[in-house]
Amino acid sequence: MNLATLPHRHVLTLAMTPSAVRVARETAEQVLDEWGVNRRHPAVGPALLVLSELVTNAVRHAAAASPQVTVIYAASDDTFAFGVHDRHPYQPTLYGASAGTGSGGLATVVELTLGLAGTAVVRSDADGGGKSIWITLPL
Repeated sequence: MNLATLPHRHVLTLAMTPSAVRVARETAEQVLDEWGVNRRHPAVGPALLVLSELVTNAVRHAAAASPQVTVIYAASDDTFAFGVHDRHPYQPTLYGASAGTGSGGLATVVELTLGLAGTAVVRSDADGGGKSIWITLPL
């Protein structure tokens, strides 16, 4: 999947504060409405939960190194993707994490994503000083 080919895109940059979670989720709901994605689609609820978890993690764990969090939303008729970016260099392991190993939120992210036949990847910034976690879900 080449995210650049998705026709709908929206970028949101927020201060690393707890309110970023709510704003990121509300923005996702708004752009999905604008893009004609039915909020009752089975992927939407889990996608919003995954998004909230990723932004929460960024606020909790990356704020010391990254004053902002950026969320990139993208969609087509059959795909919804979003990336959560911060400038903290730590690269979390997504796969191999399980709910019983203490990785908590990321294990839930992976379980929900895979349960919807989606993908989750961590992409480092070119300079190694930050990363994005990308979630891609079929609609």
